[in-house]
Amino acid sequence: MRRRSFFKAIALSAALAAVGIGTAQAEEKVVKVGILHSLSGTMAISETSLKDVALMTIDEINAQGGVMGYKIVPVVVDPASNWPLFAEKARQLITQDKVAVIFGCWTSVSRKSVLPVVEELNGLLFYPVQYEGEELSKNVFYTGAAPNQQAIPAVEYLMSKDGGGAKRFVLLGTDYVYPRTTNKILRAFLHSKGVQDKDIDEKYTPFGFSDYQTIVADIKKFAAGGKTAVISTINGDSNVPFYKELAAQGIKATEIPVVAFSVGEEELRGVDTKPLVGQLAAWNYFMSLKNPTNEVFKKKWAAYAKAHNLPGQAEKPITNDPMEATYIGIHMWKQAVEKAHSFDTDKVIAAMAGQTFKGPDGFTITMDMKNHHLHKPVFIGEVKADGQFNVVWKTSGPIKAQPWSPYIAGNEHKKDEPVMTKTAATAK
Repeated sequence: MRRRSFFKAIALSAALAAVGIGTAQAEEKVVKVGILHSLSGTMAISETSLKDVALMTIDEINAQGGVMGYKIVPVVVDPASNWPLFAEKARQLITQDKVAVIFGCWTSVSRKSVLPVVEELNGLLFYPVQYEGEELSKNVFYTGAAPNQQAIPAVEYLMSKDGGGAKRFVLLGTDYVYPRTTNKILRAFLHSKGVQDKDIDEKYTPFGFSDYQTIVADIKKFAAGGKTAVISTINGDSNVPFYKELAAQGIKATEIPVVAFSVGEEELRGVDTKPLVGQLAAWNYFMSLKNPTNEVFKKKWAAYAKAHNLPGQAEKPITNDPMEATYIGIHMWKQAVEKAHSFDTDKVIAAMAGQTFKGPDGFTITMDMKNHHLHKPVFIGEVKADGQFNVVWKTSGPIKAQPWSPYIAGNEHKKDEPVMTKTAATAK
């Protein structure tokens, strides 16, 4: 009998290994997932809510029976807005904590810090924030917007009659890869529309920067040369002093419109928004969208925030675009695992192609069959006095992402599907 039990145990272990589940994990009926977001430092203002909505989504899935009957156990780590620490924490999650997937990062510099780690170890990262494109990885799913799903439509709107007919542009961002690459794309786009370099003013500030008095004064001087708009790729808590300085110097949206790509409902929480009424943000979701799916999403979040007494959120629950992208990404991962009947990275990657999910944005969102990006709608909203956004422009439906911008020379030869990098291929 002992011999028979021994061989049964071996057979069970082999069967579980075939679907990517370890024996100990199966006995416990749990699967670990990593949550990799800054809960301290300059990016905590934006990333803390992504950690919380990830935990809410995990609770929701667990309440429905988990994934393939396995309870999801989140492993939360804090890279503390320290970009090299993102790589260290990602390696820890994969090699020590044995997570099946990582949900995390906000800034592109944090994502690029994690990228070689997940490729080397054949891990899986779901990245939920708009970014600059110019990247595709087998091991990453990008659930935020590519430039053609946010930046380009926003600038087209500013140049239109409805958007004010801007002729001159201030490209103002935090000094790292996302703003610089996005602005490289936007400068090339503006050139294609006949805008000359003398009508483009490009400025960068460090993470955590707070003294915007001189910069805002310079914007006012530049705007004296003709109809001007500001394209803001400022990230993190620097947005608060920037918007406060705009108000202090009396800049109104009717005079110098500002469109932001990293400012949503959460970032406006700490700002008196009354002087900013009419300023713009471009996203793929706003809390103010009216549809049944969003109403359910907002109610779930409000109940979770209250039950867990989340600071700020318990009294005034707020949802935003990266939260929605996180929510969609986790649900799509669950669906892909169940389609693959496995937690194995390569099998889940294959099963992600074509996954769909009814999003709080009001559309059925699709993961592209090849390029690891979502097809997403685009919305441009005006700031209201209550810190919410009134949608003033939108696409008729989801649009396909272009990871390789057509405005960057040489991209016409790049394929719209991820391949293993040299680093990852060598590691294999």
